[in-house]
Amino acid sequence: MNIAVSPPSATAAAIAGSIADFVALRREFHARPELAFAERATTARITELLRRWGYRVEQLTKTGVIATLENGPGPVLGLRADIDALPIDEATGLPFASTVPGVMHACGHDGHTVILLAAAHHLARSRKVRGTLRLIFQPAEEIGAGAKTLIDAGLFDRYPVDAIFGLHNWPGVPAGRFGFVEGPAMAAIDRIEARFVGRGGHGAEPHLAVDPVVAASHAITALQSVVSRNVNPLDMAVVTVGSIHGGQASNVIPDQVDLTLSLRSYAAETRALLTRKVPALFQSVAAGFGAQARVTVIEGFPSVVNTARETRLVRDVAIAALGADAVIADFAPRTASEDFAHYLHHRPGSFFFVGNGDGAPLHSPEYRFNDDIIAPAATLWAALAERFLNGIPA
Repeated sequence: MNIAVSPPSATAAAIAGSIADFVALRREFHARPELAFAERATTARITELLRRWGYRVEQLTKTGVIATLENGPGPVLGLRADIDALPIDEATGLPFASTVPGVMHACGHDGHTVILLAAAHHLARSRKVRGTLRLIFQPAEEIGAGAKTLIDAGLFDRYPVDAIFGLHNWPGVPAGRFGFVEGPAMAAIDRIEARFVGRGGHGAEPHLAVDPVVAASHAITALQSVVSRNVNPLDMAVVTVGSIHGGQASNVIPDQVDLTLSLRSYAAETRALLTRKVPALFQSVAAGFGAQARVTVIEGFPSVVNTARETRLVRDVAIAALGADAVIADFAPRTASEDFAHYLHHRPGSFFFVGNGDGAPLHSPEYRFNDDIIAPAATLWAALAERFLNGIPA
């Protein structure tokens, strides 16, 4: 599996000793996935375990879980795991595959949850940490709504933290190796819904109609110029047309055509440019064909921008706890998006990556979380808590 090998720290050895139980727990979660804001059985199981281990556990929103372990005055550390699944039919054939039709943990959130629980179990048993440890089990990351919902419900007012950290597994990256990025690490995302409105008619008499299919097609072609001729070549931007729907018959010109798009970027200035230029282009192209473009911009969430101090800290902890070979030098930012970005607009912190090894990509029906990465990732969480809260070497 290409797991990085180094002399185990005391923390790593302790977590490895109970890892079989957490692999079984991960597979339990995998077999019973729940969609965004419906993670009731998942949160009940998380709550049961954490209370058994001595955490104070409270519910924030219907399916958000905040667990606290306190040991006197000191720093306050926040660690977050996402818990929701995707509306996908699983095609792995695994013996513990999803038992819920049309729902699957195809992004590894079951793994993220268990990684944090394994670390939580160790930290509760070792009682090494001073100060306050807060564990945030977040719903609804897959729809980009969970983090903001928790924040709006008073997360940082009721459960303050000095810094917050999160992780995500990444297929195609060597298993058990970690990637850290200072500054922009994942892209901002926004969505556009556009309706091109013309005047329908018979396919044999196009001169009597205003064809929205032609207008939308030219707009999609012209769309390529937004990035190539408006965005600074040194900046990243991705504009994707994800769906196009219009008409039902080959000999009928429809009245309208609908498009949906996603816009991704790192820089706030580029994000603003995309949400301004795409609607303007659609409207001008549509007008040129005598049609109309009705465009709605649906704001998503900003780029994940890691603070330098916290990113260097967790990278140093990874090296100390797992060895220099566990860290990938010059790990590149990802162009996917994550609502962890909302937390970083309120508190310093870092969102990093752990390799899942070779296999199907995230959000694939054939995606498989690699259970071999639970131990090293949980070791990093525990070592980070020990370092952040009381300076004990990893």
